[in-house]
Amino acid sequence: MSKAVAERRLANGLRYCFALAALVAMPVSQAMAAGGAPLQVSDLRVSSDAGIELHLRNKHPAAQKRFSAQRIVLFVHGATFPSSCTFDVDLPGGSWMDYVAQRGYDVYALDVRGYGGSTRPAAMSEPPEANAPFAGTREAVRDIGAAVDFILRRRGATQLTLIGWSWGTTTTAAFAAEQPAKVGRLVLFAPVWLGVQPPPYQGAYRTSTRESARAFAISGIPQPRVDEISPPANFEQWWAATLATDPEGSRQSPAVVRSPNGVLEDFARLWAAGQPAYEPANIRAPTLLIVGDWDVVTPPAMAQGLYDRLTQARERRLVRLSEGTHFLVIEKHRMRLLREVQNFLDES
Repeated sequence: MSKAVAERRLANGLRYCFALAALVAMPVSQAMAAGGAPLQVSDLRVSSDAGIELHLRNKHPAAQKRFSAQRIVLFVHGATFPSSCTFDVDLPGGSWMDYVAQRGYDVYALDVRGYGGSTRPAAMSEPPEANAPFAGTREAVRDIGAAVDFILRRRGATQLTLIGWSWGTTTTAAFAAEQPAKVGRLVLFAPVWLGVQPPPYQGAYRTSTRESARAFAISGIPQPRVDEISPPANFEQWWAATLATDPEGSRQSPAVVRSPNGVLEDFARLWAAGQPAYEPANIRAPTLLIVGDWDVVTPPAMAQGLYDRLTQARERRLVRLSEGTHFLVIEKHRMRLLREVQNFLDES
């Protein structure tokens, strides 16, 4: 693909994302799901620790007002990119949030502090080296707890389902281990376990450019098949949505997305020393672990290691998908991931 074509696609993607942002800027609005059924869309604010407000997106069928605990789902993002650009981008097959909501679910996506639309501490507007890392696992678990309690109060429910991606598998699993009564099911996509190798980092936060994000997204794909497995159009649409979540970073040259370094500090201090951030044996909920065959960030061996330690889960399941990487959610075979997870959610 030529540079000119790439730039046109990026510009089109940005226009789409800013239009989408305008659509959901009101507290409650309606959007048409890919299947034609209207979905109610809300961008909500949830209080966490003092001075911290969290962005929580909600989608559900507009005509439906009541949901059983088995049909309430909360998505949580990974270490680098927030939830809305991960789970709510209109790629082929539709956004993951839409896919679940169309099936009669009440679906939420949370941005932990420092990510997306949630509170970004003042340290993120200063040079990274001027401040210490923040937004580690413990802070993220408190943010998840605040979101879970808000959702359960809102729906008069006692449990919900948690879906985490990458670092989000450690934060959701830690919450499930500490608050088992509030988690009915747990889905861990690209699960982190012992052996994770954090990249070098310095200070409060790090930045991702389009080029570094693309290199990350295609790692593990055989070189001759990169554009087939990770279609450039999918990536450009996702990157435009990701960039739109960080207005301050997007004004820099080159444009960047900023991510807190608390997660990297945890990886270096705990995980690399053989100390996981939670005890898997404390998880009681039925748990699905799902990983791409070509994932070199959290390879299938990690998922197997974690599976072996989920000794008290009422059910545990490990699914390994062919021709998929850590970024399977935006790849050619993304619908395999969505279908496998949906099958797990739909089981009585």
